[in-house]
Amino acid sequence: MKALVTGATGFIGSHLCEELARRGHQVTCLVRENSNLKWIESIDLKIITGDCENIESLHSAVKGVDYIFHLAGLTKACSDDEFFCVNAMGTKNLITATLENNPKLRRFVYISSLAAVGPSQNGSPVKEDTAPKPVSSYGKSKLEGEKAVLGYKKKIPVTIIRPSAVYGPRDRDLFIFFRMLKKGIFPYWGKCYYSLVYVDDLVQGIILAAENRKAEGEIYFLSDSKFYTNDEIVNAISSAFGIKAVRLRIPKFIMPYFAYIGEKIDRKGIINRDKINELTYSHWICDITKAREELGFIPKVRIKEGMKWTVDWYRIHRWL
Repeated sequence: MKALVTGATGFIGSHLCEELARRGHQVTCLVRENSNLKWIESIDLKIITGDCENIESLHSAVKGVDYIFHLAGLTKACSDDEFFCVNAMGTKNLITATLENNPKLRRFVYISSLAAVGPSQNGSPVKEDTAPKPVSSYGKSKLEGEKAVLGYKKKIPVTIIRPSAVYGPRDRDLFIFFRMLKKGIFPYWGKCYYSLVYVDDLVQGIILAAENRKAEGEIYFLSDSKFYTNDEIVNAISSAFGIKAVRLRIPKFIMPYFAYIGEKIDRKGIINRDKINELTYSHWICDITKAREELGFIPKVRIKEGMKWTVDWYRIHRWL
């Protein structure tokens, strides 16, 4: 098959490109002019320069491909407008260009996020039919991206994937917590529960959804099916380091202050007001029953081995 991947130079996108190429598919990557191609330069693929914010640059990119995997987006931004410009309008531009230039497309796969639905309000895992209540600008912008995609589902075969928190080699968003844990400390603001998915499992789920006709017009949550407390996550990472970390208790009411400091240090860092607002909620968990039953999605990597592989990669590449 011929596949177009946006966001190919990023964490998840680069892993998806590797797997598609490994399976013998013809892969084309839409990248911005100044993108760092480090993670995909050794893969047999084609590069097209373009930007989802510029619809004119998308027309030729979407022509002639069988599948479009739309991963390009922002997880961190300096403003709400920036989130919506890229995550919502960029998505609308891409699917509009697809409708105009590729009437025979087999599937348009949009990678959204658990954040588009928001945290569980009652302690039970959210499902695909849970009413979305995003609590961050990032989540709201991803939900708007979903709406743009679903608005075309009668004209284009679309599928939406909502991953839980994703970890693995090349990830920079959660990397700061690995750095803190290596020093033997971790921030603690009360017991919380999270769904996680290792990047390789996520990639397998994305491809399964693209190739399954049952997935047309559908939405799926993807995780490793377990719910982890923050202590269990810390223990898995600490075990990979061979250390025992100490809690650094942080009252929730001062978390916005840390966000303010984080933004002063790095305006687009992971420690920001939008992300801290998400972290004040205790249940970021989702149910993958639908993906298991309709797609045959069976995650293989559990947290202990996944965290060890991630730590090993960080060490080998001297991130730690």
